[in-house]
Amino acid sequence: MSDMINNELIVERNPRSSVAEALRIIRTNLQFSSADKKVQIILVTSSVPGEGKSFTSANLATAFAQNGSKVLLIDCDLRKGRLHRLFNITNDKGLSNLLLGDVEKEYKDYIKKTFIHNLHLLTSGVVPPNPSELLDSNKNKNLLEILRSDYDYIICDGTPVGGLTDSVVMAKNVDKTVVVCAVNYTKIDQLENTKKTLQNVEADVAGVIVNKVPEVHSSYYGNYYIED
Repeated sequence: MSDMINNELIVERNPRSSVAEALRIIRTNLQFSSADKKVQIILVTSSVPGEGKSFTSANLATAFAQNGSKVLLIDCDLRKGRLHRLFNITNDKGLSNLLLGDVEKEYKDYIKKTFIHNLHLLTSGVVPPNPSELLDSNKNKNLLEILRSDYDYIICDGTPVGGLTDSVVMAKNVDKTVVVCAVNYTKIDQLENTKKTLQNVEADVAGVIVNKVPEVHSSYYGNYYIED
């Protein structure tokens, strides 16, 4: 089984690493981030490409699954989704295809098991001409509500906020949003613009996950934590 694990799935491949432990702390922080309602659907986004958004989504979903929860990871990046490659799963049909069909009757046909116990994946599907419209559709809203009854946690890997509305419209339909940034990569003004954009739609932002923090003897990916 170890040969099948993508190097990026560090929570599964190297569960005793500092990065894996940091992601488990983030998992716990998210679980207790709201006293008024259960945090069940979480959107992971970033400001620009290359900050580690999909890496964080996949490993955070794995951390929830390892804790005994039934988890669904959804690739909501309908433009350049890559979660199917991380889990070595075909992407011949996925979220974009499902949103063009009968969501209520067909959704189970699109969800695939991964090699990680308790973790399922809904891939992005074919690249549509109108990603933001599909994500902002009533069908997508209905799909998320249906999935609430099937899964303990749903992790949505969105697009970067900068220049795109996809994650902005998704943020209105989830319980919490986390923003990934990278040390010596993400510019402060980019992060501030992302925060303002999400606040404008009244997204419930849990915090920022800081990626690739330099540390002696740390792994390549660095440390992760939530910063309000």
